[in-house]
Amino acid sequence: MVFAADTDIWRFQPHAEVWFILLAAIAMAWYAVRVIAPKAAPAGEAPFSRFHFLAFAGAMALLWVASDWPMHDISEEYLYSVHMIQHLLITFVVPPLLWAAMPEWLARLMLSGDGSVGVWVRRLARPVVTGVLFNFIVAISHIPWVVNTSVESGALHYFVHLLLMASAMVMWLPVCGPIPELRMGAPGKMIYLFLMSVVPTVPGAFLTFAQGAVYSVYDHDVRLWGIGVRADQQAAGLIMKLVGGMYLWGWIGVLFFRWAGVQQRANTQMRVVTTVPSGPIAADTRVPATSGSNGSHSTNGSR
Repeated sequence: MVFAADTDIWRFQPHAEVWFILLAAIAMAWYAVRVIAPKAAPAGEAPFSRFHFLAFAGAMALLWVASDWPMHDISEEYLYSVHMIQHLLITFVVPPLLWAAMPEWLARLMLSGDGSVGVWVRRLARPVVTGVLFNFIVAISHIPWVVNTSVESGALHYFVHLLLMASAMVMWLPVCGPIPELRMGAPGKMIYLFLMSVVPTVPGAFLTFAQGAVYSVYDHDVRLWGIGVRADQQAAGLIMKLVGGMYLWGWIGVLFFRWAGVQQRANTQMRVVTTVPSGPIAADTRVPATSGSNGSHSTNGSR
């Protein structure tokens, strides 16, 4: 079955629902700064830093790029490879920025209480649970029926994106979440992210080596930039395997060098502590000052 696509590829289509979500997020951030922080933030320290504001601004900007015109329209109607870039942004880039934008006191207020949201997030934030859940949702989102139906149904399309982003937020919590006790140690983070980089290679390889059109909704005569449907699928598979994998391996590299630096400093400090003698030992190791006087006594005795 061949679907038809609008021949006016670059027509401007603002998406009101995207602007509503972004404005709602900005309104909640403003409420946290103006209303919650004066009442709940720790006394004697700034509730929000410049880094928090920059991370939040970056998350909102990238979320808008991934969800509004033109990326949303190109990914929904013309190129599945752009759809894959959209998914990488909302699962691998935006969630860490959102966690970086949240100070620890606000995260504890939201997730450490007895409310249902905090309880479920803490349960799902276990590395094995959240890793399996995230990759399961990613796999479901690549099923041909889900892709074809979500492109034809705007509501299902945004629901799939909501599931992907929500599961990604929990998936990143053990790596860069603002609550220390929910984060793993550096070696655990590296193993965890390595597994996250391996699992997506299965659907990525399927897209790369597929002979025909996997998603019929993208099999139409209107081709953006002259990219054929098979080349588009291969590009999507490579983006999923290589770009997503390289991004996660970049995280692994940063974690490794930070961890190695901490270990080196700790070893250096331990060597200094164990090799420098203490005060009494240093005093005992000095040469006695009476050796010269003993020599003079023996000379007087010889006279």
